Amino acid sequence: MAGDSRIFMNQDMDIGVTSREPKKIPKQARDDVPIATDRTRLISAEGKKPRQRYMEKSGKCNVHHGNVQETYRYLSDLFTTLVDLKWRFNLLVFTMVYTITWLFFGFIWWLIAYIRGDLDHLEDENWIPCVENLSGFVSAFLFSIETETTIGYGYRVITEKCPEGIILLLIQAILGSIVNAFMVGCMFVKISQPKKRAETLMFSNNAVISMRDEKLCLMFRVGDLRNSHIVEASIRAKLIKSKQTKEGEFIPLNQTDINVGFDTGDDRLFLVSPLIISHEINEKSPFWEMSRTQLEKEEFEIVVILEGMVEATGKNMSGHHFEGEKGKNGVHFGTNIL
Repeated sequence: MAGDSRIFMNQDMDIGVTSREPKKIPKQARDDVPIATDRTRLISAEGKKPRQRYMEKSGKCNVHHGNVQETYRYLSDLFTTLVDLKWRFNLLVFTMVYTITWLFFGFIWWLIAYIRGDLDHLEDENWIPCVENLSGFVSAFLFSIETETTIGYGYRVITEKCPEGIILLLIQAILGSIVNAFMVGCMFVKISQPKKRAETLMFSNNAVISMRDEKLCLMFRVGDLRNSHIVEASIRAKLIKSKQTKEGEFIPLNQTDINVGFDTGDDRLFLVSPLIISHEINEKSPFWEMSRTQLEKEEFEIVVILEGMVEATGKNMSGHHFEGEKGKNGVHFGTNIL
């Protein structure tokens, strides 16, 4: 009896062991290769040619559009094209548009005075000119500025005996209002862009792979320096890495989504105090099949984008942070987030 029961217990134990499924763990935890030290990383980084970033730390994309045939599409959306220009070109266009408009209408006013013979009767008090006190191109240019900007100094005025001048006055007033609305609106949008607000969003220098709640996670920290809050803040992350498909196609800059809480709502942030953003390395994670040594050698970038609405202005803003392949501003194994 004792022997039979002993055999029965052993069978139960064997069955329990064989039927239990092994727990799936990431390749980082399955790899027994020791992690490289900081000195080893430094040596390997120095011996390797520095890789050009896909995106700079400032948020500028290192993508240059070449062989663009349909350049007319930029002119079809002229307002956005002007807003996207650098400040020096934007101010140059702003100045040139007004100057050319004033010169053009000033030439038309001078041409009307020349054709009517007003310039030949400057001293004739009985002659009624189209524009009083218009003696040349310079005065016509000044009258054009006064008309379009509605300053009206009162020295140069149009008379009622000049129908062509009245028509030109109406045309310049209408076109001047359109130019003012377009250019002032462009400058207002350019000034109100909340790019500087994004500079007060802080990201941790390093992303850390460590255990958290018995799960291997990729973590980094975000924070806001200002007292005014970012409304409806949300965060997302992308892995930029070359990929070869099963069909043999090579994709040089493939973008893979990194889940930072989209399914649980953790990607919606209440950014009052610094927060730790966590990405669980599970079977759906792009880091699942990367070992420690492979992670050290892989060339990739993690692009972190924090979007929200500025409380003071109601403008949407976006802050970027970019984790490099390794070393400074890279991914490390550890227990602390710097």
